[in-house]
Amino acid sequence: MEPPVAGQTSRLILVSGPARSGKSRWAEHLLHHHPVVTYIATASTRPDDPDWQKRLEVHRQRRPDHWSVAECGAELVKAINNLDPGQSVLIDALGGFVAHHLDLSASEWDHLCERLIASIRSSHCIFVLVIEETGWGVVPPTRIGGLFRDRLGSLAQALDRVANAAWLVLQGRALDLHALGQVVP
Repeated sequence: MEPPVAGQTSRLILVSGPARSGKSRWAEHLLHHHPVVTYIATASTRPDDPDWQKRLEVHRQRRPDHWSVAECGAELVKAINNLDPGQSVLIDALGGFVAHHLDLSASEWDHLCERLIASIRSSHCIFVLVIEETGWGVVPPTRIGGLFRDRLGSLAQALDRVANAAWLVLQGRALDLHALGQVVP
C-alpha cells in the first residue's frame, strides 16, 4: 500500500471483527511499515479501570515507536480534519466514536455520520479504521445497547460503500470481504 500522492483523495480500509478477534493487530500490521502514522484512539481513557489500562498498555507496546498518538474523545471528525496530508492513520475503533454520541437525536447522528464520511473522503491520507462487530445473535436487553448496535452496524455499512478494502477478522484470521463477498442490495 503506497502513500497517497498529491491530488489523490484518501484510501479507506475497514477492519472489523468481534472482541478479541485480532482486528487491532491486523490493522496495525497493515500500516506497520508506513513511515508516518497517526494512531487515533476514540475510546474514553477510563483511568479507574485497571483491566482497561492493561489492555491499552498491550496496544501501546505493539505500536512502532515512530507512530504518533491522538486521543480524540468525541471529536473524531475534528481530529481527521486536522491531519497533515500524506500520512497514514489508524482509527481504533469506531465503537468509541459511536458511544460518545449516543445522546444525539437520529437526525443529529445522521448529520455527524455524513460529516465523518466527508472528512475521510476529502482527506489526503490513508485510513485504516477498526470497527467492532456487535449483535451476532444477542439482542441487547437495554434501549441504549440496541441503539449502539444499530448505529455501529449502519455506520459500518455506510463506510463500506466508500471503502477501498474491508477485512473481517475472526479467531486471528483476516478475511478479505471485498474479494469474498457480494454487496447486499
